[in-house]
Amino acid sequence: MLLSACGGGGDEPSVPDAFAQVDSAARAAYVEHGVPMGLAVYKADGTKVFERMYGDFAPDRRVAIASASKLVAGVTLFRLIDEGYLSLDSTTAEVLGWTGTKGEITLRHLLSFTSGLEPENACTVQPGITLADCVDQIAQGDLLAPPGTRFDYGSTHLHVAARMAEVAVGAEWNAIYEQQLRLPLQLSPEFVYYSAPRQVIGANPINPLIAGGMRASMNDYANVLRFVYDKGRWQGAQLLAPGIFDQQTMEPYPNVIIGSTPSALNARYGLTAWLECATPATGCSTISSPGAFGFTPWLDRATGYYAILGMELDDLRADRGIGPLIQQTLKPLIVEAVTGH
Repeated sequence: MLLSACGGGGDEPSVPDAFAQVDSAARAAYVEHGVPMGLAVYKADGTKVFERMYGDFAPDRRVAIASASKLVAGVTLFRLIDEGYLSLDSTTAEVLGWTGTKGEITLRHLLSFTSGLEPENACTVQPGITLADCVDQIAQGDLLAPPGTRFDYGSTHLHVAARMAEVAVGAEWNAIYEQQLRLPLQLSPEFVYYSAPRQVIGANPINPLIAGGMRASMNDYANVLRFVYDKGRWQGAQLLAPGIFDQQTMEPYPNVIIGSTPSALNARYGLTAWLECATPATGCSTISSPGAFGFTPWLDRATGYYAILGMELDDLRADRGIGPLIQQTLKPLIVEAVTGH
């Protein structure tokens, strides 16, 4: 039986008139899918203009966010690039000692999932080994294609990128993430990478699941999304140069063959973000990073807002693309609510 769609009872604040259709559509999605969820919308200046919970969800409920972790990993690496530890052109040969064609893989390839590596390896979810051990296993596999010629959505690319960060900095991944992002953005100590986030196993692990291992609340993630929206600016300080965020919104290799890609997402990919427009080669104003369990953050710089759809689907429904499906229904209604037309 579904819980009240209001979630908070009679003390829930009224919905602004401009967002009545947004609320109605979100409520309808909740009723249709039977998944407790929340929706929060922020204007460009960080003002929260809409927040509503459906069922027993809550904005401070920490859930496994799956691939929404990818955007966080990307921004952490952006900080390292800005500080000179790595560049988008750093190669696995230079940093990890890989040889042959595999040594030609760059950080840009890894962040855009065009490295040519097999997209999945069982070691990425194995808690008893180190991230370095896992990347050594990934390195033993055959390439599916030369770097920059094929897109395959999966976990191995960011595992390798994180290992490059560990070698360049001389620290483990969660320590790098803490220094570069968690502390500066005042994120919760629980907003970290796990080995098995759904089971809350392996906080601060030696082999964190970089591409999908975070647990976060909507409130946690809002800080990250604002930081990305503002292109590296936080509380009046520019924490990294904004140019890389422009590169994030463009597909670096527009002519790639599409290998494995989520069926629910009809979009191209930039640097750890989906590009939601018809011109990915030249840039998109809307990017997103949805996760398999429904948690879906996105931003729209052209309209002037960013938003988070919070939920955590059970395993049996994790491949249905419910988060992006609901997001696509809500997007035009939010644009109308934010702009007034």
